[in-house]
This record gives sequence, C-alpha cells and structure tokens, in this order.
Amino acid sequence: MTDADVNPARAIVRAGFVCGAAFIVASAVRGCVHGADWRADLLWTSVFGGSAIVLLAAAGFLGVRVLLRSRLPGEIARGNLAAGVAAGAHLVATGLIIARCLYGDDIATLGVSVVFFVLAQATLHLFVVLFRFLTLYAEDEEIMGENVAAAVSYAGAMVAIAMIVGHAAEGTFAGWGASLRAYAAALAGALVLYPVRQLVVQTLLLHQPFALRGGGLDRLVAQQRNVGVSAVEAVSYLAAAVLLTEIA
Repeated sequence: MTDADVNPARAIVRAGFVCGAAFIVASAVRGCVHGADWRADLLWTSVFGGSAIVLLAAAGFLGVRVLLRSRLPGEIARGNLAAGVAAGAHLVATGLIIARCLYGDDIATLGVSVVFFVLAQATLHLFVVLFRFLTLYAEDEEIMGENVAAAVSYAGAMVAIAMIVGHAAEGTFAGWGASLRAYAAALAGALVLYPVRQLVVQTLLLHQPFALRGGGLDRLVAQQRNVGVSAVEAVSYLAAAVLLTEIA
C-alpha cells in the first residue's frame, strides 16, 4: 500500500496541490496563448506555467510548515485529517493567487507578477489571521485535536479570502502607484465576510442569536464538532467570494 492509502491527511494535501496546479495551468494557457505564433505561445506558457508551479511547490509547502504554529507537518504525518484539510486548503488558496498573478508574454511582466504574488500571499495570511479573530476558540488547538469541523471552517475562509485577494491582484499593470491603490481598494471587498459569518450563517441560516464576535456558531463547531454546520459556513464564504469577484 502507498502512503496515500495509509495516510488520508497526506492524500488530502496532495489533492490540494493538484487543485492549485489545475488553476495555474488553466490561467497560463488562457493568459499566455494568443494564437498568432505557436512558438511564442509555447515558450511563454512554459515560462509562466513552469515558474508558477515552482512557486506553488515552494510557497505552498513552506506555508504548510509555518501555519498554525508550525505544527501541521507533524500532525499530517500522523494522519490527522483536520490538519490535512487545513494544509490542502492552503495549497488551493496559494494556487488561486498564483493563477491570478502569473500570466503574460514577456520577462518584465513575469517580474511584476512575482512581486504581486508575494504581496498577495502576505495579504492572504494577514487577512486569515484577522478574520479568525472572530472565533473565540483556539483554531490551531482544535485542528491539532482532530476537529474536522474547525478545519472545514478554516479551509472555507482561507480559500474565499484567496479568491478575493487574487481578484484584487489581477489586472493590467498601470504603474506601481496606480496598481497598488487599485489593489488596496479591491481588498475592501473582504469585509463582506464578516456579516456573512455573524449574520447570514449564524443568525439567518443556523437560527443562533446574533453576536458581534463568536456566538452559537463557535459552540457548534468547537464543542459539538458539527461538520455539517462548518460546511454551511465554508460554502457561504465561498459563495460570497464568487459573487463579489464575478460582479466587481
């Protein structure tokens, strides 16, 4: 039997990598292939696509090593499914951001793309940390304690934030000042996730009393470990991110 057969956490991490890579390949083909010269199309698709996959492997797995107080690798090794979900979501989120940043047909664009990826990846981690202040439970402890519900909640928030951040980073480069201002303005959309969690999910969908922070949703996820509830929460984040990025 292979390691993936024995260790489902590692299998989920690999699935996250494959998903992130799929976003990257689709973006490279869409953004680098113009149809005028197949040699140029092949060259730039290989350059941007290859660079993006390397970034996914490097930044993705580095992020897995530093997430949740650097305890994920050991938990994944022992088969903690919750840790696998959290790590897999990080790879998906990283792939989404890379896909939004790395495409084009010249070296100068590649350099700008890498800079915006680094900025977007740092923004992702910052926003995830800030957003998780809404919960009163210790997320790292819950995931290390094999709480799959907490991991699903965390995964939904991370991927949704990655969609918003990636959308903010995407676009035609118009100079550093103008592009950074547009990026900052687009990030304001992430604020919508707060009422989605506290009002839409907690109060309207789950019929729990409204709270500015924490609330009945925390109890259902942390104490009861209700994966169905966390799935509703995660999908609500993703739905809000899809609506925001498709409309804006």
